[in-house]
Amino acid sequence: MTESATGSRPRVVIVVDDEKVIAITLAAILKRAGFDAHAMFSGREVLDSLESLQPDLLISDVVMPKMNGIELATIVRSRLPTCRILLFSGQALTSDLLEDAHLYHHEFEILNKPIHPTDLLAKLKTGLF
Repeated sequence: MTESATGSRPRVVIVVDDEKVIAITLAAILKRAGFDAHAMFSGREVLDSLESLQPDLLISDVVMPKMNGIELATIVRSRLPTCRILLFSGQALTSDLLEDAHLYHHEFEILNKPIHPTDLLAKLKTGLF
């Protein structure tokens, strides 16, 4: 099992994407790798579960309806400052959204979508997340 920095429990990861198959698939891959991973499909769903799950990592698509991933990441960062955030997107619109986040002094790492599962796991195993 992949343990948190305290070594007491598997690291909790929320994967959010409005494309359900992507969120479910990435969460399943992370579970097999030892994470306590949860698939979610909207920013609202993530916010409703923050208190109960206390995630160590949020992996979010950027372009989603109602609440985009950068808006979600900003709220999560304010509520859980120790939660790591990794964004992914396959859309050009993302650079404009990231510019907006920079204006408010938020820095988020973004990966291109689709992300290959082995690349994601390698990223997580580097210890940065």
